[in-house]
Amino acid sequence: MRRPESTSIFSNIDWVTVLIWLAMLALGWANVYSAVYDEDHPAILDMSQKYGKQLLWITGAVVIAFILLIIDAEFHPTFAWIIYGVSMVSLVAVMFLGREVAGSKSWFRFGDFGIQPAEFAKFAACLALAKYLSDINLKMSDMRTRIVSCGIFLLPTMLIILEKETGCAIVLLVLILVLFREGLPGYLLLLAMAMAFLFFASLVYKPVTLAIICGSLAVVAFLFIKKRLKNIITILGACVIAAGIILSAKAVFEHFPAHQKKRIGVYLGIETGKKDKEWNENESIIAIGSGGFAGKGFLQGTQTKYDFVPAQETDFIFCTIGEEWGFLGSTFIVCLFAFLIIRIILLAERQRSAFSRIYGYGVASILLFHVLVNIGMTIRLVPVIGIPLPFFSYGGSSLWGFTILLFIFIKLDSQRLMILR
Repeated sequence: MRRPESTSIFSNIDWVTVLIWLAMLALGWANVYSAVYDEDHPAILDMSQKYGKQLLWITGAVVIAFILLIIDAEFHPTFAWIIYGVSMVSLVAVMFLGREVAGSKSWFRFGDFGIQPAEFAKFAACLALAKYLSDINLKMSDMRTRIVSCGIFLLPTMLIILEKETGCAIVLLVLILVLFREGLPGYLLLLAMAMAFLFFASLVYKPVTLAIICGSLAVVAFLFIKKRLKNIITILGACVIAAGIILSAKAVFEHFPAHQKKRIGVYLGIETGKKDKEWNENESIIAIGSGGFAGKGFLQGTQTKYDFVPAQETDFIFCTIGEEWGFLGSTFIVCLFAFLIIRIILLAERQRSAFSRIYGYGVASILLFHVLVNIGMTIRLVPVIGIPLPFFSYGGSSLWGFTILLFIFIKLDSQRLMILR
């Protein structure tokens, strides 16, 4: 392995991505400050207030970013499996040693501060997946490769579900997009999406109705396909899977955490006479809509100031953006995220090592899912599943987790000419 002549560890850093990150930290803190602003405690360093604590988290994030930039990039592929193993142990340990917060036993508490291992499982799963798939002897066409790849992110997913953190668990499933970049057939993605749609449809419509629709589609498919045994078995297999989903969906749904059932039920319209459960979503839309084109101005949001929107500094932080910055500000934030994600994808494509490319796509996939779902929650496009807006929502675990996720890739990219595996 030949190392190019370079004396500075910062010489090849993608500073555009770093500057975007810094801008998001500043804008995120400003919105947290506005969301929980207390006229009696306006000092930004007041540790009794969330904006004071968030500054502490941001300072920690900057330190973490600096440490990651000075660590040799070879550290990450070398210790990927160890990092993954430590993360899995922490997910198990928190179920026994952690404290329950809002019905979820997924936090280690240290005085007034808490650490959520699930947030750090994201970059750990990305590292492990990149390490496994970068093996030159593996082929995505092999069933074993597909099973092991899925198992890498399904294991933490299941552990996090046991902690009753369904929203955070669902995020890890988006890593399946990385597999498609590495050669997994596209029809499997369509099949997975169809199964998810059928599951939720089974909660709304009668089984007989869905059975007739699926049966009709199977008949149409049979009429147009070539009458080969493989194709016939495929159609029959799809029918069996569809029947299983239709018959088991409601039973499976009953095992969802109570708060997730309520949120999904409200979104699907199967919860009747429980308007209080729609409070978050309704107030969120009111707050965003009241911002108009240019917004009400910093600290001028009435919905925000009078706490009409619950969790307005965490899961619903975009409400503060919409109300105080209006359509212009909201569009700017969305474009900023879009630019960041697209840049990560472009950087991933220029990597010489499979490990760095795969990890980069993992970073882009996780950030994209968080942004789409979090903003979608605030405008009622998707059910409320409780995931933060990266670098904006209040919280140390999510901020540090996203920072580590991003800066590992920034470091890998800076040494792309050195990492050839």
